Amino acid sequence: MAGFWGRRKREQEAQQAQDADLARHAQQSLVAADERIRTTSDELAFAHAELGESATADLRAALDSVRTHLREAFQLHQLNHDEIPDTDEELRTRNARIVQLCEWAEGLLDEKTGDLAEMVAKVRRAPEVVAQVRRDAEALSGRVPQARTTVERLSSRYADSAMRRIASAGDESEQLIAFATHGADVSERRRAAGQNEEANLALETATEAVRRAGAILDAVEDFEIEALRAESTLADVVADSRGDIVTARSAPQVPAVVTATAELETALQSLTPAGQPNDPFAELSRLRTANAALDAAIDKAHYRAQHPLPSLDQVQHALDDADRQLGVARGLIAGHRGWIGADARTRLAEAERLRVDVPAMLPAEDTREKALSAARRVAQLASEALQLAQRDIDSSRPQDQGWGGGGQGWGPGGRRGGSGGDIVSGVLGGLVIGSILDGIFD
Repeated sequence: MAGFWGRRKREQEAQQAQDADLARHAQQSLVAADERIRTTSDELAFAHAELGESATADLRAALDSVRTHLREAFQLHQLNHDEIPDTDEELRTRNARIVQLCEWAEGLLDEKTGDLAEMVAKVRRAPEVVAQVRRDAEALSGRVPQARTTVERLSSRYADSAMRRIASAGDESEQLIAFATHGADVSERRRAAGQNEEANLALETATEAVRRAGAILDAVEDFEIEALRAESTLADVVADSRGDIVTARSAPQVPAVVTATAELETALQSLTPAGQPNDPFAELSRLRTANAALDAAIDKAHYRAQHPLPSLDQVQHALDDADRQLGVARGLIAGHRGWIGADARTRLAEAERLRVDVPAMLPAEDTREKALSAARRVAQLASEALQLAQRDIDSSRPQDQGWGGGGQGWGPGGRRGGSGGDIVSGVLGGLVIGSILDGIFD
């Protein structure tokens, strides 16, 4: 007994120490969070002066939310020190809530001030960014004449449909470069006038304009390489397509193969003759599509030749067999529910679920094979359910005994006969009144 009380006392002392640590942590967290609100308010004021209202709106909203929730923390702390006595559990719950609120506030302010710090640093680097925009614009301007020359040279080799993606690259890049230079000028003027928010927006758009101009000029240089690759690939696909057409002649001449062969031949005939401007991208895409369609048609024709499509009569016969199997299994399980286990019931439920979806597969040729497979699966599951149900019945039926434990069941004149009891108990095994039978025969 002394050992029990000693252990109980040590547990109480440990809990008291934990509660004291939690109370100190709650007080320290409350003070730190309150100070964090004050310092963040100062940061917000400085950031607002540099970034403007829209850029600092998220931090302002976060501060308002933190102040609201911190009032709850102060109220809880006040309840801990008012004149009304509190239980240890009440104090523990309040202190834990105070810590939770303070940690949430610190985390939210860390997130928002971190985002804002990046923006402030970017704004303070604005003079460097403006100078970089001007240098990039000047460098890109030097690339424009070369881009125009490249476009003009390629226009004699490729069709207008292929050149459409870079035909206006010179004009577009020049406009973007001019816009970037103008944006840099506007940014400097707005910042000098104290309109920092507008200055930041102008600088961002100028930076983006430079980036887009560079991407357009890069696309001109990349176009020729991509076109040459497309032409090389097109030659390979042409050779492959001609081979596929030869292969198609020995494939089963079903309508799908005949149609796909004709479409591929048309695509080959529509290729631009050598020496004339062409669009290798469009021709490659068109030829690839026709080639893939013929490959798929040939594969399907070969498969169908090896696996003939079942007729509707075949599917219907399989479905009728599945329904018969389902009916037998359903009847046996319904008549002996008290003896049927989970396995047989599961097989029956799965068979009934699959049976519902089969009629929707029958009309279409593409799904008829799937319908036949599903019907056979239903029959298999129903057969398994029947076998499992019969196994459950056989294992549950009394062996060589009547209801009363003797060798005979109840016969004429009140005497026990042989099988009558097994039949009745099997039929009534799942009913609630089955529990009454023992009392009757006893």
